[in-house]
Amino acid sequence: MLRVSHIIYKVDHLQQAVEDFRRRGFEVEYGTKRRPYNALIYFSEGPYLELLASTGMPKPLKRLLRFFGKDAMVDRLDCWDSHGGGPCGLALETLKKDLNEERKVLERQGLGYFLMKSGRNDTKGRKLRFTGLFPDDMQIPFFMTYFNIDPKPRNFTHPNGVKRIRSIAFGTEERYIPLIRELCSDEMLHLFVGKGIKDMEFEYAPGSTPVSLD
Repeated sequence: MLRVSHIIYKVDHLQQAVEDFRRRGFEVEYGTKRRPYNALIYFSEGPYLELLASTGMPKPLKRLLRFFGKDAMVDRLDCWDSHGGGPCGLALETLKKDLNEERKVLERQGLGYFLMKSGRNDTKGRKLRFTGLFPDDMQIPFFMTYFNIDPKPRNFTHPNGVKRIRSIAFGTEERYIPLIRELCSDEMLHLFVGKGIKDMEFEYAPGSTPVSLD
């Protein structure tokens, strides 16, 4: 079964966003040393936050994908690239090395998808690799295998007292709620009829002051 992997949080300017989240008391690391387009806020338990300035997908490659009929994948990337800011994407993950079961579920429902291997070399010299599966309909979260190397800190609480993301509310079409529930039994994920991520709550260490991302 899948569990919640991470939330994509769109930002206009990456360096500015990193500085802003650090001022709010979060430990933040850039995705890569050279020309980063994202940054990560990890927690010891549960999903992490990905601050995304852009998908990093060059326009010529997007055109090539469209040429080969992968319009739905490019539409998803374009949606993230043009998003006005805030939570814009949800990923679910498996600890298995492949997404074969998830593919079968989608195929049984007659739903298309795009499968690709991806990865990056992070700022700590780790070569993180994973496989991503992107359903054609953006009302369904995308899936990924967990990283080959665990990048999360152990027994860590952010300076602002945040220990983890406690719950996420994700809006989708009514017809997809049973499908997502079949794939993901994570109790922290709350589904409703709507569109996109509505609420995200943190768990804090005792005595901490709640943090707002607005």
